[in-house]
Amino acid sequence: MTENSNSGSGKGRPTPTRKQQEAARVKPLVGNKSPEAKKAERAKATEDRRRQREGMMAGDDRFLTIRDRGPQRRMARDIVDSQFTVGELVLPALFVVILISAIDSYVVQLVTLLVMWTLFIAIAVNAFFIGKGVQKRLSAKYGDDKVEKGVRWYAAMRSIQMRPMRLPKPQVKRGHKF
Repeated sequence: MTENSNSGSGKGRPTPTRKQQEAARVKPLVGNKSPEAKKAERAKATEDRRRQREGMMAGDDRFLTIRDRGPQRRMARDIVDSQFTVGELVLPALFVVILISAIDSYVVQLVTLLVMWTLFIAIAVNAFFIGKGVQKRLSAKYGDDKVEKGVRWYAAMRSIQMRPMRLPKPQVKRGHKF
C-alpha cells in the first residue's frame, strides 16, 4: 500500500493550511517583556554573576578564565603568591612620584626619575627570576616536556600585580614552602 491511499489509517485530522503553520511557528523576537519577567531575569543574571565571582575568588577551576585554569597555572600562582615581589611596589611608587612631581625642583624630579627607572629594572629582573623559578619547579614536578607554554610569562605578570589586586585571589600565605 502507498501512503496516499485512502485506507482509513490517516492522521485523524485535516492538514493545516500554510497560514496556520506559519502562525504556529511565530516566536517573539525579544521574549517576555513584562516588568516582572525583566526583573526576574535581572535578578537571575545578578545571582549568576555573584556566584561566578565568588567561584573565581575561591580559585574554583569551573569559574576561572581559560588563562587561569589548570594545575600548572594554579601551582604558578601559588609560587608567586608565596613570596614578596618587587612588582608589588609599582603602584605605591607611582603614587609617590605623582606627589613628588608637584615639587618644583629639578634635582628632586631627577632623583625621582632615576629611582623609578631603577625600580622598573629591578621589577624586570625579579619577574625574570620568578618565571625561571616557576619553570624549574614545574619541570621538576611534571617533566620538562609537559610544562605548558606561557607559564613563565603568566607567573612574571602575576608577580607585577599588587597582592590584594590579583585575580584569582591568592590561596596561600606569604612564606608558604613548596
